[in-house]
Amino acid sequence: MKVPQPSNEPVLAYAPGSAERRTLESKLRELRANRIELPLLVDGQELRTGWFEEAIEPHDHRSVLALAHLANVSQMHQAIEAARRAAHDWSRMPWQDRAAIFLKAADLAAGPWRATLNAATMLGQSKTVHQAEIDSAAELVDFLRFNVDFMARLEAEQPASSPGAWNRLDYRPLEGFVYAVTPFNFTAIAANLPCAPALMGNAVVWKPSANAKFSAHFVMRVLREAGLPDGVINLVYGDPASLSHVALTSPWLGGVHFTGSTGVFQSILQQVYGAPGRYHSYPRIVGETGGKNFVVAQASCDLEALVTAVVRGGFEYQGQKCSAASRIFVPASLWPTLKARLVDEMAKIRIGDVTDFGNFMGAVIDERAWNRLAAAIGRARSGTGGQLVAGGDHSKEQGYFIHPTLIETDDLHSPFLIEELFGPIVGVNVYQEKAFGHLLAAIDESSAYGLTGAVFAQDRAAIALAADELRNAAGNFYINDKPTGAVVGQQPFGGGRLSGTNDKAGSLWNLIRWVSPRTIKESFVPQREWRYPFLAGDPA
Repeated sequence: MKVPQPSNEPVLAYAPGSAERRTLESKLRELRANRIELPLLVDGQELRTGWFEEAIEPHDHRSVLALAHLANVSQMHQAIEAARRAAHDWSRMPWQDRAAIFLKAADLAAGPWRATLNAATMLGQSKTVHQAEIDSAAELVDFLRFNVDFMARLEAEQPASSPGAWNRLDYRPLEGFVYAVTPFNFTAIAANLPCAPALMGNAVVWKPSANAKFSAHFVMRVLREAGLPDGVINLVYGDPASLSHVALTSPWLGGVHFTGSTGVFQSILQQVYGAPGRYHSYPRIVGETGGKNFVVAQASCDLEALVTAVVRGGFEYQGQKCSAASRIFVPASLWPTLKARLVDEMAKIRIGDVTDFGNFMGAVIDERAWNRLAAAIGRARSGTGGQLVAGGDHSKEQGYFIHPTLIETDDLHSPFLIEELFGPIVGVNVYQEKAFGHLLAAIDESSAYGLTGAVFAQDRAAIALAADELRNAAGNFYINDKPTGAVVGQQPFGGGRLSGTNDKAGSLWNLIRWVSPRTIKESFVPQREWRYPFLAGDPA
């Protein structure tokens, strides 16, 4: 049996006067005008606890989109038990039937639900129309369709059989439940983290980021409309520490699928690995955290391409992509021209309400992020760790706005070159051209992360040297392209070091982590003699 051959979902342009733009604008108005409640979903039942948390618009924090019902410890236990009950039938459902559910979800997301998912992501996570379209429409659909193809390829991977026997692999889901902890910055990733294990037959408890509750609600509605059985994915909102403690201390924890901060992931590792005797089986831990992603330019590079890479890679979605370009290394011979071009282009960037399609940037996700980034800009203004080159304006009166900011430093160990800030702040180091080889070693050694990176050069020898010296510095490496925008099926995403376990979302390698294969050997005509020929005596 073959599944439909996947192809990447086309990205719509939302040009003025287009049908998709009119539909999306109407949906934006509708979601803004109708405050809703976001119930928990446990065992297919909507639970309303009466303990609320607001879902707001970061670019207009006075605007409340929804009131989310928060789970307590008791409801978390309910969600785990619901997942355990659902696992029996779901794990035995033929993989083709599970595939059909997620393929239907993909078509729903690409069609009738597209505007809703995009509008919810724009309003709740302050994404521009393009950033939402490539995320909550195209990438989400790609994950659902390509994962089905990856599963079919995995099911087809079978061992050899000798004459008289049939060997096969049974790709069983993990025993227990999978705990999916998802981020605010990508609706597609937030959907994929519970959906990938579920596709492979696992039942899931899904706790989305507090800042992405709104879009998670609509993702769950799409899955329910697609026919996902009750209890297969259970959606809970609430305090991360208390809910995670319940999940991580359950003896039936089968795995954790995580994207978020390095500190939280390390806490999960400590809780799980610190008590291995607690669990029915060893939990699988798959995590992607953050990065301090580099762009290194060599003297032969295309300057205009480099400018575009810095602006898009560093400032799109307010620098809140795990892969965002946040440290740039430029030869001294190019810096005066590049600096002037960047200052000029940054001055043209519009920032504001994302429902105004003329804005290139929205707001950072919440006040805590705004305070952290404002403090970093303050340090640069005072000359601590670097010098402010351009930008630096920030305001939180109406929305949590941080303008694109460029900071120069000659210290390779400056916080602006080694610490993840997760905002529209780009650090620049200017180096002497003859030191290119030594610089590559410094880039490799100066950051604890290893997620993405890029080299810009026309000199092939320089490209080859950078690719070799920086081989372990980035799980996704780009040549003459920005280090963001990985596409499902084209650039499997993930990195090592403190950036995570590098299990490559958007590939077969991630799905392998959610199964526990059983080897089956069937002998058609079994042996009936225990003696081997060598045991016979020599003939007389």
